[in-house]
Amino acid sequence: MSVIVFVEANKGLIKKNGIEGVVYGKRTASPVVAIVCGEASADQLVQLGEYGADKVLHVNQAVTAPSAVDIMSQAAEQENAKWIIFPFDNTGRAIAPRLSARLKAGLVSGALGVPEADGTIKKNVFSGKAIAAVTIQTDQKIIAFSPNSVGLQRIGGSATVETYSPVIKSSSINNIETRQLEGDIPLPEADLVVSAGRGMKGPENWGMVEALAKSLGAATACSRPVADAHWRPHHEHVGQTGVAIRPNLYIAIGISGAIQHLAGVNQSKVIVVVNNDPEAPFFKAADYGVVGDAFQILPRLIDAVKKFKSSQN
Repeated sequence: MSVIVFVEANKGLIKKNGIEGVVYGKRTASPVVAIVCGEASADQLVQLGEYGADKVLHVNQAVTAPSAVDIMSQAAEQENAKWIIFPFDNTGRAIAPRLSARLKAGLVSGALGVPEADGTIKKNVFSGKAIAAVTIQTDQKIIAFSPNSVGLQRIGGSATVETYSPVIKSSSINNIETRQLEGDIPLPEADLVVSAGRGMKGPENWGMVEALAKSLGAATACSRPVADAHWRPHHEHVGQTGVAIRPNLYIAIGISGAIQHLAGVNQSKVIVVVNNDPEAPFFKAADYGVVGDAFQILPRLIDAVKKFKSSQN
């Protein structure tokens, strides 16, 4: 019984969550077969062996959710897979439930870690207010894991790489257009995120937020009111109705911390809040908090980060 992992690639590069999926699969069972969908370089495919893949099956084309179900179901049969792993991102959310229905296999979405010794898998429920321990009863088991559940860890292995050409059924769904989001670091894959809200008072002041993010090598994000006011693009909106993220560090500037926002960011490993209101709800969820004016704090913080980096060179 093997583990197969859905890995997405684009323009020669494999997504970070796909690499993490291979690590997740290796910690779950063995052998691990990575099903890479999309354009990827030979070096990227071989590199998956360093993270735990024993075999890589490469489907050198972009896929839709229906075609990915065909690919994964045939790969599961060919490789006699007991475990099928997806990242819990927009792609995984679209494919995993469809595959679960086709294979009649149990599915856990948003897993916080690998299955424990007794087979239970922990996941968030009630918008992150509680954690449930779930057991999959079917022989085949599908898991969609949350970002940063296991991180990236090289183990120094090697993988064989094969071209994979499964039978893909025709679909009534046609891909008319694909739009790539601009930006250096996609929010769902970012380890560091700098986010801001209405406390910045207007889009003309966002330069400080971007400068801090650039100094840290972080992605930028915003609260819903900011996106609704068109200060920032909607794909930067994080929260219950936006993008749910789980970075290692989340810095929130001028955001009050309403429950809808917290539901999308409260699984961040470390939360830092900057707000001039000491009663802001966000401080209750913060690991570190700074009470003060963001327009005074941000320049000093940017300067401190730059000085620290220069001292490390």
